[in-house]
Amino acid sequence: MKKISLLSTAALIGFLAVPLQAGTEVYKQVAPPPPPMYGLGFYGAIDAGANVYQNRGDTRTFTQDNPNLPGFGDNLTVDPKNDVGFFGGIKLGYVFGSGVVRPTIEGDFFYNGFRGGANFTLRDSFGDVLAQRNVTTWINSGAFMGNFILRFAFGRFQPYAGAGVGVYFADSAGTQVVNPETGATPINTGGGQSHADLAWQIIAGTDYYWNPKFSTFIEYKFLEYTSTQINTNDNRVLGQQLVGAGVRFHF
Repeated sequence: MKKISLLSTAALIGFLAVPLQAGTEVYKQVAPPPPPMYGLGFYGAIDAGANVYQNRGDTRTFTQDNPNLPGFGDNLTVDPKNDVGFFGGIKLGYVFGSGVVRPTIEGDFFYNGFRGGANFTLRDSFGDVLAQRNVTTWINSGAFMGNFILRFAFGRFQPYAGAGVGVYFADSAGTQVVNPETGATPINTGGGQSHADLAWQIIAGTDYYWNPKFSTFIEYKFLEYTSTQINTNDNRVLGQQLVGAGVRFHF
């Protein structure tokens, strides 16, 4: 009688357990989607900005110290102009890899224009002003650079730095001479000489990606135009400093 009772109890527990197991839901662990990858592969960009500084030299004074020539003791002061210019152009490049450090090659092609010239002041030996002239030129140039860049990918925020070499072509758009003493009509000359030579630059900037294929960026360039084809008798670094911003599109 006890055996029958034990068997009945076990059977009852088994029947009750079956519907409980049948009603249990099974949950699967689903991996979250991978984060988006920003700024990969081929890209094109448009940028523009200001040529904020060119080292055209400090103010220089030349003195006529030959007593056998007219104007003995007179001096001429030359104050070069370092005016703000404009640049703008396009970029085409490719980003290698998808890690944190991403090597990049880039073609950088841009127009670069800035004012040149100087203010001239002639004084006698007593310091009295004999004459003044303000001379202004406008330099139009195009630079065609190849850049090697290292990009550092921190999600949407991607700073970068690099350097490039290439060539430039520059042309003077003429000269304007103004007499500030009389206020007379300026004298304008025709176009000046042109010159092509080697160029190099150092760049640094940062992108912010609004989506995986589109970003806005700011960039600084230290741009140098060399003069290997002509003897300028001057080893001064022109040291143009360009600051700009742009948009970048990945294909």
